[in-house]
Amino acid sequence: MSEPAGYLLDSHVLLWWWFEPERLSEPVQKRLGDPATAVMVSAATMWELSLKHHRGKLPELEQVIGDLPGLLQADGFQPLPIVLAHGLRAGAYSQPHRDPFDRMLAAQAELERLVLLTADPQLSAFPCLTLW
Repeated sequence: MSEPAGYLLDSHVLLWWWFEPERLSEPVQKRLGDPATAVMVSAATMWELSLKHHRGKLPELEQVIGDLPGLLQADGFQPLPIVLAHGLRAGAYSQPHRDPFDRMLAAQAELERLVLLTADPQLSAFPCLTLW
């Protein structure tokens, strides 16, 4: 397989990076701490965080919810928009995983040649590279 184009963060990895970095694995900490590493954050992740926060599930975002793009920029993370090919691929997976956000991240990682940084073992069933 060719060299990955970079890394894509699962939502919990982004939250742990900001609020509980000790929960991250050593390989993930190493990559996120290296300014030369290309790190992407999906529009799906921003949607998921906003949705959960507004449902009262992520109170830790209260002070920063309005400036999540600014926080990403400060960390050197790049936004990854959702395009039609991502949606088509996410919907076509035969895996029984039902979380639409996870399906989208898997599709984006696969199609964009990104390694998905996640602690979720269910995502290893998708045809994308994962790392924890």
